[in-house]
Amino acid sequence: MRLHRLTLTAFGPFGGTQHVDFDRLSTAGLFLLHGPTGAGKTSVLDAVCFALYGTVPGARQTAGVSLRSDHAAPDNATEVVLDLTLGDRRLEITRRPEQTRPKRRGTGTTRDRARTLLREHDPVTGTWRALSSSHQEVADELGGLLGGMSRDQFCQVVLLPQGDFARFLRANAEERARLLGRLFDTRRFAAAEAHLADLRAEAASRVREADERLLATVHRMSQAAAALPGLPDPPDTPDAGSDLAEAVLTWAAQARCTAREHQDIAATALRAAETAHATADAEHADTRDRARRQERFADARRRAEALAAQQPDRDRARLTLERARAADTVAPALTLRDTTDAEHRTATTAERHARGQLPPDLATAPAAQLTTRERAVREQLGSLATAAQAETRALRLTAELADLDTAASADRDLLATQLPHLAAWPDTAARLRQRVELAAEAAARADVLAQRLDPAERRLAAADRRDALDTAVRTAEDDLLHARETAADARAHWLDLRERRLRGIAAELAAALTPGEPCAVCGSPEHPRPTPAAADHVDRADEDAASAAHQEADAHRARAEARLAALREERATAAAEAGDEPRASLAETAATLRADHDAARRAAACEPAARQALTSAERDHETLRDRVQDTERRIAARTSQRAALAAERAALRDDIDRARAGAPTVAARTADLAALADALGLAAAAARAAEETADRLKTADDQVADAAYAAGFPTPGAAADARLTQPEQRALQHRLDTWHAEESAVAAVLDEERAAAPADPAPADPSRTAAVLAEATARLRTAAAAESAARTRRDELDRLSAHAAADRERLAPLRAEARGIARLAALTAGTSAENEYRMRLETYVLAARLEQVAAAAGTRLHRMSSGRYTLVHSDARAAHRARSGLGLHILDAWTGRARDTASLSGGESFFVSLALALGLADVVTAEAGGIRLETLFIDEGFGSLDEQSLDEVLDVLDGLREHDRSVAIVSHVPDLRSRVPVQLEVVKTRTGSALRHHMTPADA
Repeated sequence: MRLHRLTLTAFGPFGGTQHVDFDRLSTAGLFLLHGPTGAGKTSVLDAVCFALYGTVPGARQTAGVSLRSDHAAPDNATEVVLDLTLGDRRLEITRRPEQTRPKRRGTGTTRDRARTLLREHDPVTGTWRALSSSHQEVADELGGLLGGMSRDQFCQVVLLPQGDFARFLRANAEERARLLGRLFDTRRFAAAEAHLADLRAEAASRVREADERLLATVHRMSQAAAALPGLPDPPDTPDAGSDLAEAVLTWAAQARCTAREHQDIAATALRAAETAHATADAEHADTRDRARRQERFADARRRAEALAAQQPDRDRARLTLERARAADTVAPALTLRDTTDAEHRTATTAERHARGQLPPDLATAPAAQLTTRERAVREQLGSLATAAQAETRALRLTAELADLDTAASADRDLLATQLPHLAAWPDTAARLRQRVELAAEAAARADVLAQRLDPAERRLAAADRRDALDTAVRTAEDDLLHARETAADARAHWLDLRERRLRGIAAELAAALTPGEPCAVCGSPEHPRPTPAAADHVDRADEDAASAAHQEADAHRARAEARLAALREERATAAAEAGDEPRASLAETAATLRADHDAARRAAACEPAARQALTSAERDHETLRDRVQDTERRIAARTSQRAALAAERAALRDDIDRARAGAPTVAARTADLAALADALGLAAAAARAAEETADRLKTADDQVADAAYAAGFPTPGAAADARLTQPEQRALQHRLDTWHAEESAVAAVLDEERAAAPADPAPADPSRTAAVLAEATARLRTAAAAESAARTRRDELDRLSAHAAADRERLAPLRAEARGIARLAALTAGTSAENEYRMRLETYVLAARLEQVAAAAGTRLHRMSSGRYTLVHSDARAAHRARSGLGLHILDAWTGRARDTASLSGGESFFVSLALALGLADVVTAEAGGIRLETLFIDEGFGSLDEQSLDEVLDVLDGLREHDRSVAIVSHVPDLRSRVPVQLEVVKTRTGSALRHHMTPADA
């Protein structure tokens, strides 16, 4: 993989669009990426990772940090474009994260979805061809070209994590395992260990459950056989393995045999108890039957004596029933005579009442005369119907005339109150129109004042900023003067220390001489007179500290100059907007305009109400005018209507007076005649009904006398006295039937007693035979319960024995499987005696990876240390149950001894960690499908090296350029800026960071 160009737009700290030309930077093979802290060095690498994987590395992605720059313009979209070569294909990846932008129409913002575009360069035509704009398709295409290398692996091998490896060198085995687990994804091996542990636990659980089921079966068998004497205790431990099952089955066989013997004994006892119970039951039944017959015969004799004593009552009841049945033949005639007599009395009473309602001259008149008089009265009523209608119409006319008079009076009162309002309308309309005009003028005046008020307030605010910035500019000028003085002093101090160090450089070189070693200047191994160090000698650390202080002071001066320039520019802008007029005059003008504007707005606020009042008044005037006109029309119409109604009423009154005939009204006259006609009709009908019922009563008396004589009664009264109701007759007949049935039953029992008397022995005693039967029943129940319990115990032991045999068959393979799984799990977990190094499976894989990394890093370290150091992997067994197989040693060729990496000095640690990082890149790249990484980034750590070591490291890094590979150093070390001519600088400004390419003239 080779990077060509990178374009960043509104990404991270970069507010605008920045370009990185990796082809130009890679021409020298080695280039430097530097800049102040927070400028955006890491953001360049984040952009490469975002283009390839759609996410940024590590915590920056999980923390939810926005990729969009805070310095970007609202309409400038965040975008990353990466041009690179993967394998033999040149691709261009364009990615935009999800972000908000201003709406193209209207106000507010809208959210744009994330976008991805993948293009491929055609070397024949020189054009770019679009491949896909789908996130998933692009991810699949790039994943295949990257050989399945994950985002974390890419960040590890492209940006070599020396800081992690420096800690790795001093870490213990557990910490090294965690770091290697992140570098090489060994989660599947850890998952395999956990899976085997789970399988072991599951197998052990299955064996334990099987043992528990077997023991539960034994416990239930023990409960079932608890009543069997002479049976030994069952086995109760699961630790005996298969011997437990054998012991259980042996004990179960003994229990089954014992249970069968007890069941046979109980069955024999049950059969004997059943025979004795049957004999006792038959004897008790015979005794109880004889006692029942003897009791029945005694009862029959008592009942026969009672029947003989009741014979007179039976004769009287029979005679009473016969007379009542004879009287039933006279009953219809008696009922008819009683009904006719009641009807005659009712008709006579009604006749007396009806005649009492007639005038005295008609109270004794016959029925025919009353009917004739009724017909004459009703003819007279018919002639009064027309007069009654005329009287009703006259009353209605009188009411209508009264209503017309009331309405006319109300209309006249209404006109008296409405006409003055119509007369006052012109003055009211003029006053309301004047209010509307005044409010409209105030609204126009408010608009004019608002246009003058806004500029006045902006000038007042600008004057406030101008006056405030005057003080800030003076303070900034004082700060700049102090910063310049401090920077000048720091530069002078740095130059003085540098001059003093140059004068004492010989002593500094002499301090590094070693007897027998060649001099770095002359090459001689002899050093007869090394220059001693002066008392005021300055070493490199002092010079570097002074240089850093000078750079910091100079940066502070630059910041002070920038701040002063910004304040002066802001003050000039405020002064131009405020003008030369004093702030007090501007404030007075603004206050006057604001008061006038508020007053005009308050006056203008009344315009809607004034217009509404005018509209409402005009509408009310129109309504009032229409109402007055309607009232005048109604008054004229009622006058003509009243005259016509009065004339009609006068014509009707003459006919009404003739029809009344002295009565108050025609209706009263009509009511009197109708009442007389009704009374005459009722009296005539009542007289005819009385005459008719008298004739029917005489006929009924004759019929009842004949019927009584025929039934054998001297008078109808005697027949009536002998009558009984049907329920009384049925009750009397029932008593006679009951006596007869009782007499027949008693006779039958007495006949049976006379026939059975010779066979009956002495009186029977059922209580004695009942006691014998109860004792036999108790013995039978006891024997049956014992036999049932014995049979149930035998069946339960048979069933549980079968379960125990089945459990034994299932337990053997489970126990064998559990032993095999436990052995394999202990081996992978490092707890088995077969695992000599007590090494877990994951640790074994990590040890193999570490051995590969150590081999690749040893070659790099041997060259960087001029053949002195070699990195070797150790798989020696660790003490105190720690992890084995993750040891690293440094073999020192000068001493011939190996020592632990934790004993390395700062510079040595840098050498070894860099070698480990480069070795890791080689191993991870090979694991990811052999993808060749032609662009590498190496982070901090160079500050711990001396000049000679730095030269050696740079030689090694320079050697990485073989086969067209480029290396980028990410560092703050000032010496590297002079040693590495090709540089990419990240410059931090107030408007966002920017990228600058620094090339030597030859490279440029």
